[in-house]
Amino acid sequence: MAGPLADDFGREVTGVRISLTDRCNFDCVYCHNEGLGDTRGPMEPSESEMSADDVVRFLEVVEGYGVDAVKFTGGEPMLRQDLEEIIERTPDSMEVSMTTNGTFLPGRAADLKAAGLDRVNVSQDALDPDDFAEVTKSGAYEKVLEGVKAAVDAGLDPVKLNMVVFTHTAGYVEEMVEHVADNEGLQLQLIQYMPELTGKPEWNVDIGRVHDWLAEKADRVEHREMHDRKRYFVGEASDDATGGMVEIVDPVENEDFCANCGRVRVTHEGYLKGCLNRNDDLRSMGEMTREEIAETFEAVVANRVPYYGEYLVEGEDGEYELNEKYLGTPPAAD
Repeated sequence: MAGPLADDFGREVTGVRISLTDRCNFDCVYCHNEGLGDTRGPMEPSESEMSADDVVRFLEVVEGYGVDAVKFTGGEPMLRQDLEEIIERTPDSMEVSMTTNGTFLPGRAADLKAAGLDRVNVSQDALDPDDFAEVTKSGAYEKVLEGVKAAVDAGLDPVKLNMVVFTHTAGYVEEMVEHVADNEGLQLQLIQYMPELTGKPEWNVDIGRVHDWLAEKADRVEHREMHDRKRYFVGEASDDATGGMVEIVDPVENEDFCANCGRVRVTHEGYLKGCLNRNDDLRSMGEMTREEIAETFEAVVANRVPYYGEYLVEGEDGEYELNEKYLGTPPAAD
């Protein structure tokens, strides 16, 4: 097995994030669909979705390049009825995680764990059913809570609650932090709202204020190498790595975040994507033969550049603008 591939900025790619579908039973107001925008169609399975064989073949190929972690996403990945099969066939060397809205975890969490799922992120943006419904356009609040419990009971560890921090949810940050500190097995991931992908800048809040508040409240603070993320340990469970941990994902205009990114993304249609913020770098893997997968993966990694600090640079006015050397850069070929 070869070591991880690195781009020209020394960033090794050790993880892949695979969208299994763009279908979803929620309609979250902040959703950017892995940077692609709103591509959601009918809820029925589409022929454009990668098959289980395609997904597994891709993972087997990139395992040979030192990729040791995969996260399955959507849309809502649990709308795939072959999800357990895909996870079971994922190479044993890879850590397997998933991001879900949690509504289908009751009744399936144990099977997913048995298939090889290690941990799960569950989107839970509020602790009030009405506010939750306003954000998700769904009345499934109780089902999400059942899903979180099912994940913990199944032994998935950790169970991370994902909360996008914007005007609709900012008032729940303190309550959510206390919630995970008081419930063993839960962690909290606060995700910065990305107005550049959703088109609603008026919903933005200052994530720096959340950092400052957590720094004062935390018993200890750690840095995670991936994306240079900060982890805050709070409450009675601060010495327990499985509880009382709050992590902030803050990519917007964050050069350190981009400089420490080691992920490549795969769309549900089988395109490779080197950066969440860009769609001009999409590359098709064709018929997804092993040769096409390897060739495309190598090309995508070789062409990755940090979005903030390289593709976009800070101007004299403090605003980020396109780096002149990327003006006129042609889009990736299909």
